[in-house]
Amino acid sequence: MTLIPELCNVALLAGGMGTRLRSRTGNLPKPMAPILGRPVLEHLIDLCARHGFRDIALLVHYEHETIRAHFGDGKRLGVRLRYCVETDARGTAGALRDALESMDDRFLVLYGDTYADVNLRRFWETHLANGADTTLLLHPNDHPQDSDLVEVNADGRIVAVHPYPHPEGKTLANLVNAALYAMNRNGLDTVIPAKGRFDLAKHTFPAMLGAGRHLQAYVTPEYIKDMGTPERLDKVERDIVFGLPERLSDRQPRRAVFLDRDGTINREVNHLSKPEQLELLDGAGEAIRRLNRSGTLAVCVTNQPVLARGDVTEDGIRAIHARLDHLLGEQHAFLDGLYLCPHHPDRGFAGEVAALKVVCDCRKPATGLIDRAVCDMRISRRDSWMIGDTTSDIRAGRDAGLRTVLVRTGHAGRDRKYGDAADYVMPDLAAAVDWVLDGHARLLGALLPAAAAARTARVVLIGGPARAGKTSAAQGLREHMQALGRIAHVVSLDGWLRPVDQRPEGGGVLLRYDLNAAVDVVVAVRAAQGRLELPLPVYDRDERRAVPGPRVSIGPEDMLIVEGVPALMDERLLTFADLRLFIETDDEQRLDRLAVDYAWRSTDPAGLLDRLAARERDEVPTVRASEARADFTITVPKKETS
Repeated sequence: MTLIPELCNVALLAGGMGTRLRSRTGNLPKPMAPILGRPVLEHLIDLCARHGFRDIALLVHYEHETIRAHFGDGKRLGVRLRYCVETDARGTAGALRDALESMDDRFLVLYGDTYADVNLRRFWETHLANGADTTLLLHPNDHPQDSDLVEVNADGRIVAVHPYPHPEGKTLANLVNAALYAMNRNGLDTVIPAKGRFDLAKHTFPAMLGAGRHLQAYVTPEYIKDMGTPERLDKVERDIVFGLPERLSDRQPRRAVFLDRDGTINREVNHLSKPEQLELLDGAGEAIRRLNRSGTLAVCVTNQPVLARGDVTEDGIRAIHARLDHLLGEQHAFLDGLYLCPHHPDRGFAGEVAALKVVCDCRKPATGLIDRAVCDMRISRRDSWMIGDTTSDIRAGRDAGLRTVLVRTGHAGRDRKYGDAADYVMPDLAAAVDWVLDGHARLLGALLPAAAAARTARVVLIGGPARAGKTSAAQGLREHMQALGRIAHVVSLDGWLRPVDQRPEGGGVLLRYDLNAAVDVVVAVRAAQGRLELPLPVYDRDERRAVPGPRVSIGPEDMLIVEGVPALMDERLLTFADLRLFIETDDEQRLDRLAVDYAWRSTDPAGLLDRLAARERDEVPTVRASEARADFTITVPKKETS
């Protein structure tokens, strides 16, 4: 006996013909298109059952007998199915209108040509709590230019729906209707005509807004994709095999990269206040696309004091961020979230907004923006990163419990407001994302044997040619020690580089450094019986000289990691070291890094090749000879190219 539910709490739109999939599916209806060997409709029914939605109405039309023959009454899948058969195709809204008598007072709507991995229970409970007539699941995607876009106010209430195609020249925020809804049945028959063909997104939702109905946004990074073409079907299957839906699900904390805006994603413009001033930095769109495709959330956290100063209105800042979305969308990239601080504590600007002239907990280096995103999007701090161009970005990231990367675009750390050093320094966002997604893990893997040997070491030396990766290796070793419960301090020998005008001409590598002072620090650490407070110099790459750095408190059980080109070349340093590492990398990669570094320091381009050649002759053979003194040679893996 077939068990038919009295009323259903899910309407699953399954009437599509699948014309564009005919090359793959023949005459099968679209919901029967196989994803990894199972019809997409079966994946969706499983999703509903997992979240406790077991009374499902299948709204069918084309080849509905094929669907019924496969699923029957649904008992095999742990659900109860009702078949609502359309005799005439009336579109998504028409099909729903004709099936309303089968639906409960509140119900979910899913589309049979999407693959979804969404927490339906949480979505449902949010709808019940927000009091809306309909809640729409929204997300940014990598093709907003041909998607239905939704406009939302600060309270998450939907104010407009912009179906594709969009008016020419119209720039809209990348917030896409993902085709999953929670709806109240009451009143739907008044906004969906009883005859004719109508679409929920194009006709019903605008009509509901026009009638003053409450439509609410539910924004989530969870995976939901249309698979209605062969290309999109292939992409969904690749994503599933790669694990993208799992990474984006809420079954575990998500990984994120927090991004500063000005100077990191787009070119630094002093107090940017107009959309046309926003221009992406080279490679930024592709870098963010790589984050999207990896399942790593891309979350922008930005101070925007232009709002407090009165330079731009809230509508103006929305227009600026709509342009940012548009430019990223053109490169098939998107931000999963954008959090901004509108405050500025200093007064005295003409047109300033008094209510925003406050000390807050969201203006970086405060961590409020990051904290909100972590809570909203269930982000793992331990697995996440902050990338920015200022010391306030680095301090905010560090205080929020993230790894940090300083990029040498925008301010490039020259703001000098705070003394926090980034964990890693990269030329630009593209290089930083490469590091986060690939380079960091490869380096930590290469360091594992040395890290095991370093567990009880007091002093570790790390030497090698310039730009081989010594500083990154030192930080990587520090992370390994931290995982083992040890505190390690990284000290760069560059802090004892002599000023350029005090270096003996032709004196070689060793005479460029005041190594006597560096040795004194190592001797003091070895001899200390208790905690030692030391002022350590740092090298200012702009001024090309050492400057006073922060005082470092070194405990008697702490490790000191000394890194620098001559680390394995001074006999006294070698005497006091417990472990010696030599860092090497591919010459082409190392020389590319040197060239980028010289270019960043505005070295005369005409003399760049001569400088590089002279440095290779003067330094590299001598430094490479010191490899014989190392306990380990660590080869930093070269970035893999596709």
